[in-house]
Amino acid sequence: MAKNSFQYSSLPEEETMPHHFNATNTTSSSMHLQELPANCYALEFQEPFEGFAEFEDKASAADSSHNHRQAEKRRRDRINGQLARLRRLIPKSEKMDKAALLERVVEQVKDLKRKASEISKIFTIPSEIDDITIECHRKENHPNNNNNNNNNNNSNSNIMFMKATLCCEDRPDLIPELIRELKDLNLTVIGADIGCLGGRMKSILLLYYKLDSNNDGVVCNVSAIKQSLMGVLTRIISWSSASTSSFRVTSKRQRFFFSS
Repeated sequence: MAKNSFQYSSLPEEETMPHHFNATNTTSSSMHLQELPANCYALEFQEPFEGFAEFEDKASAADSSHNHRQAEKRRRDRINGQLARLRRLIPKSEKMDKAALLERVVEQVKDLKRKASEISKIFTIPSEIDDITIECHRKENHPNNNNNNNNNNNSNSNIMFMKATLCCEDRPDLIPELIRELKDLNLTVIGADIGCLGGRMKSILLLYYKLDSNNDGVVCNVSAIKQSLMGVLTRIISWSSASTSSFRVTSKRQRFFFSS
């Protein structure tokens, strides 16, 4: 290799090359380089030693195996942590194996779900899903031989009772807004049951709708009133859902009294 360096250094540089250096000299120099022994360049083009590729593969396999072991260890630690948390929640579960522990947890969850369903039938507890239900009951006039009750029957024939259930995100101005919208629909609140839990609200409203005195003989359009009420409640739910991103109820709900 030193011989090659000597031959390259003996060649004239481009800047110091004399003007009389012609093509014949260049050709002779090139021929002189071509006549160098081929083994001078053996080290420059020699392939890496055979054991290097095998060593690199073994190192890569060792790294992959180490990463896999670490990931598996983290997974086992996470599972064991969750199982330890379940053991603290389930009484007398210190000596249970994993299968028995999970079976006991499933039974416990089913029992809690059943109890929650029973409690929701007694108390007004909001759910996690926005929901609206409306039930309409119109009191019709039935023939009666007693003339003293004719006026009462005629007045009751123009009254429709409604039960509206609303479940949505809670916010401070929800109840006043709901009352205002109901008044715009000429709906009167005769009863209300409201429950709030975890930023959610469930409201069960008993309403009635009465036609004006000049509308005697006009059939009450139940579907139109129901559709209007559904639109109002849907709009209120959409406003509540949009406002929860920037506001969250943290205090107890103020008590609002419905005006008669």
